[in-house]
Amino acid sequence: MPIQVTCPGCHKRFQVSDKFAGKQGPCPKCKTILTVPKKEEEAVIHAPEQFGPKGKTGQAVLKPIARTERQFSPVMMGIVAGATLMLFALAWLVGRNFREEGPPMILLAAGALALAPPIVYGGYSVLRDDELEPHRGQSLWIRVGIVGLVYAATWAIASIWLKTFVLDLEQFESFHLAFVVPAMFAVGGFASYAALDLETASAGMHYGFYLLVTVLLRLTMGMGVI
Repeated sequence: MPIQVTCPGCHKRFQVSDKFAGKQGPCPKCKTILTVPKKEEEAVIHAPEQFGPKGKTGQAVLKPIARTERQFSPVMMGIVAGATLMLFALAWLVGRNFREEGPPMILLAAGALALAPPIVYGGYSVLRDDELEPHRGQSLWIRVGIVGLVYAATWAIASIWLKTFVLDLEQFESFHLAFVVPAMFAVGGFASYAALDLETASAGMHYGFYLLVTVLLRLTMGMGVI
């Protein structure tokens, strides 16, 4: 069986026949004289010791926790794509029917509340930390509902504030968003960070995705960004 040798001069690793065990010879690369280890000097790496309770046969009783990997099936991707197209088609129809005066506020509020939970759930399934046990069942839906309410509230409060204190004065400029959007990201990102256990960057991306979808829907309805 070949013996693994590491040259002390150039640190090159190579194998030699076991018949040279304990003998000296030059390194094939740098010609440094080295001694081939004896067979009993080779390190033997054992499998890691199993911890926890063991049965009569010495085998571990408890099985390690298998991490669940995210998998995206073609069926799921098709459902998401179809739902997205239907959503934007519905937004276009609403904007067409209320082209003059714009959609009523109650319709926009209902749409925002209905839209937030699916976006929150979809974003969480993509951005969650694989090293943490995912939220499931009732706990997951409660957290999704809370984050969805916070997301919708941040959008509503920002829109009302701008229309009350800026648009009435006919002084709205794009730079006004520089004061509002960071506050929205701070509140929305903290909600997803605290409720869904997302990392800080992932929480910001999660809320940013919600903002992107809502802005695109408003533009589809023929409305402004705010």
